[in-house]
Amino acid sequence: MAKAIRIDLYRVPKKARVAIAVGMPLIIVLLFFFFYYRPKSTEIKRLQSSIQRQEQEIANAERKLAKLPELKAKYNVLVMELDDLKRQLPEEKEVSGLLKQVSDLGIESGLVINLWKPANKRMHQSGILYEIPVKVEMSGSYHNLGRFFSKLTSLNRIVNIRNIKLDRPRPAGKEAILQIALDTVTFSAIPEKELQKMKKIKKKR
Repeated sequence: MAKAIRIDLYRVPKKARVAIAVGMPLIIVLLFFFFYYRPKSTEIKRLQSSIQRQEQEIANAERKLAKLPELKAKYNVLVMELDDLKRQLPEEKEVSGLLKQVSDLGIESGLVINLWKPANKRMHQSGILYEIPVKVEMSGSYHNLGRFFSKLTSLNRIVNIRNIKLDRPRPAGKEAILQIALDTVTFSAIPEKELQKMKKIKKKR
């Protein structure tokens, strides 16, 4: 039977430890951003734009009637795709539940939550979402942190991680304990009534 390989972090060169401490979370965040969040956000904007074009074409086609059935079929498909993507974005009233879920994932991963401070929501640059940032301070091992990031990627909601800071690890038994500071950012869909008001204001301008 093969023996388990153990790595003593304190024997690893300091530069290598720093590279691991900075590189591992950064790689996870970059993978999450490029392969999950950015494609979803881009797809939502693409669908929004396509739906607006289809709405205009339907309005024109209603006067001609020739292409109306085909256009309505395409429009319905786009709406279904958009609704599917929006289900991955909680409504504002659901955000508190999602944030608790993220906090619970940290605890389940073996991390100790020292600070969990949500900030006020703000408009995302896309104009179709709200950002809800949360300042987080935790403590735990590299392994605990890796488990936490892994669990985040399994959520069916979009949660982004920013500004990760890791303090020098201190020994605690077999594993070193890190002091971790980061910002989590989740997103909520802007209610339809608010979107309509925004559209009216833009038209007036």
